[in-house]
Amino acid sequence: MVKKTIPQRIFHVFNVLFMIALCAVILFPYLNVLAISLNDSSKAVSSGLMLFPRAFTLRNYATMLSKEIIWRAALITVGRVIIGTVYAVVVTFCATYGLTRKGLPFRKTLVMFFFIPTYISGGLIPLYILYSGLGLLNNPLVYVLPIGFTFFNYILLRSYMQTVPDSLEESAKLDGANDFTIMIRIFYPLCMPVIATIALLTIIHHWNDWTTTMFFFSNNKWNTLSYELQLILNQQTRLNELVQAAIRAGDIPRQSPASMESLKYTQIIICSLPIVMVYPFLQRYFITGMTLGGVKE
Repeated sequence: MVKKTIPQRIFHVFNVLFMIALCAVILFPYLNVLAISLNDSSKAVSSGLMLFPRAFTLRNYATMLSKEIIWRAALITVGRVIIGTVYAVVVTFCATYGLTRKGLPFRKTLVMFFFIPTYISGGLIPLYILYSGLGLLNNPLVYVLPIGFTFFNYILLRSYMQTVPDSLEESAKLDGANDFTIMIRIFYPLCMPVIATIALLTIIHHWNDWTTTMFFFSNNKWNTLSYELQLILNQQTRLNELVQAAIRAGDIPRQSPASMESLKYTQIIICSLPIVMVYPFLQRYFITGMTLGGVKE
């Protein structure tokens, strides 16, 4: 083991201290929101900033989770995440495999066709007109179909596919394997780290996206959890409705700024907690996939 010099040790200590301070700065706002959501709403305003609830209660969560609209939005969001992720992974993998075949006619033209829209966009109005013509307005398919293929995911997967030796494919063809068998039996297992990365990116997008609901739905039938959070954070009417319903049910004693803030923070935790809990377990796949997908041609 190489012995570190004194300047290297000093740098290591300051580096560790800096990272600890950075983690504290990043975590403190979230822990404060969590503490207020678990705090008695009548005492949330006077409590100020805190890391732990001073009057622990689960009434705020009981209030939010007792609303049918929250459960419906959560169910729609989970369904969107599952269906949208599977669809995006299948479409991206199949399209990337096809576009990396050297014998594909007009391959470079097709790649350029997909590349240009990443830099030049028609804007929201042409997109709205397009979706209207395709019958995607007020249609849950608008959550899934447009995000099925993105050029960024294609680049990640293509960069790794091109590192697979041609000898593997040639050997498989000599044994009588067709393109579908080669794609499933050879490329799919080898590309799993990058596929996991694409799946994670797609999950995060579907879970956090609320603008699609705002732009392309004129009713509340297909509201997602993130859109419900946006309504509560930006529309006082929706928040007042929740507070009044909670008062009538006896969940909170009275309407006050404290109760409103507590319900806001509770909704933030409900929307963000699933991703916060899942992401650490998938982080290593994300880093591995991004590294493998970044191999230069």
